[in-house]
Amino acid sequence: MEKLVLRLSVPTIASMLITSFYNMADTFFAGRINNSATGAIGVAFSLMAIIQACGFFFGHGSGNYISRMLGRQNVEEAEKMAATGFCSSFLFGVLIAVLGLIFLEPLANLLGSTPTILPYTKDYLRYILIGAPFMTASLTLNNQLRFQGSANFAMIGITVGGILNVALDPLFMFVCDMGVSGAALSTLVGQICSFFILLSVCGRKGNIRMSLLRFTPCTAYYKEIFLCGSPSLFRQGFASIAGVCLNSVTGIYGDAAVAGMSIVNRVMNFLGSAMIGYGQGFQPVCGFNFGAKKYDRIIKAFWFCVKTSGVALVLLSAAGYIAAPQLVAQFRNDPTVIEIGTAALRWQCVTFPLVSFITLSNMMMQNLRLPLRAMFLGMARQGLFFVPAVLLLPRLFGIVGLEAAQAAADLVTFIVAVPIQMSVLKELKMRMKNTQSDD
Repeated sequence: MEKLVLRLSVPTIASMLITSFYNMADTFFAGRINNSATGAIGVAFSLMAIIQACGFFFGHGSGNYISRMLGRQNVEEAEKMAATGFCSSFLFGVLIAVLGLIFLEPLANLLGSTPTILPYTKDYLRYILIGAPFMTASLTLNNQLRFQGSANFAMIGITVGGILNVALDPLFMFVCDMGVSGAALSTLVGQICSFFILLSVCGRKGNIRMSLLRFTPCTAYYKEIFLCGSPSLFRQGFASIAGVCLNSVTGIYGDAAVAGMSIVNRVMNFLGSAMIGYGQGFQPVCGFNFGAKKYDRIIKAFWFCVKTSGVALVLLSAAGYIAAPQLVAQFRNDPTVIEIGTAALRWQCVTFPLVSFITLSNMMMQNLRLPLRAMFLGMARQGLFFVPAVLLLPRLFGIVGLEAAQAAADLVTFIVAVPIQMSVLKELKMRMKNTQSDD
């Protein structure tokens, strides 16, 4: 069981790290321009979180259904859901792109741009919005392949796009003198490349084929997508709302503060992506054993993942706390940016190990078809508790409250998550007893 979780987790961790690396690479190179450019990448991340939320929503929702249908040997139903999830995510991406480009400046302001950051945000968002359909569809295909047990194929598609992004960033930004527009263009090229690679592997080596003729938009399919995909949608969606609130409050302290907080968020999002990837490796094991009524294996796998990831996050947090000034300076060598970023990064490192239990509990509830509890926990860390923290703490403690807001939200989320998850584990143990008594 433990070896299976680890084997499934390696490609999903890699995929999630590469996905988050797009914005991290752009932030790194934008730091070579000025504070406003660095801040613009951070501001734009809230929109990218929405785009990713749509991709995860359709990908997790359709992928969960696909895995169940394949388990029942119902390939036709699996193909219909695959096409429905894929086409729906692409069309939703088109809608985001059209509306975003029409209302580009109001959107940039809504995301939290200051007057000096606004021109850079608009330049960056133009290309990101053009790539929205490819980004949503790529994430949907990635998750559909993962739920079919082809996480390696999914990893390859995302990795190639990520490598292209990093390679093209300096070329477009500095050689072609495109500035932040070049960073966005390199992201667009990487996303399109990933899209076509992922699409090409559908139907190969046991994967179900993608046929647009199978597109079946109906209430039954969208209900399934909503039940299993909504926790991911709300988790990512609230992360976007939280980002907007953070940008708005941070802007009061100037572009250096926006840049510093943006850098910290990119670093922590990168590490958090690894945790989500580990959870995604746990999900197929959880789903399969739940269907097979082997509840003891789910409980065993959950605690194994919590312990191993908890140790890893403690080590990473300790390293991050010690090396915080150096990490921030890698992105922007500005004294004010480093000072603010260092303090914020250290606050988050203190509570980051708690994210292990929070994330795995959320994903377990999602796979056990407990949407209300999963949605609540998914929204809590970067929404329900973070937004009040970022609005209230700076009023009480100034910029220190801003720097500590995420850490405070993590602590409260953990306190709330423990009794909720314990009740779920208790329910599984009751199911296990009932199954044994029936036998």
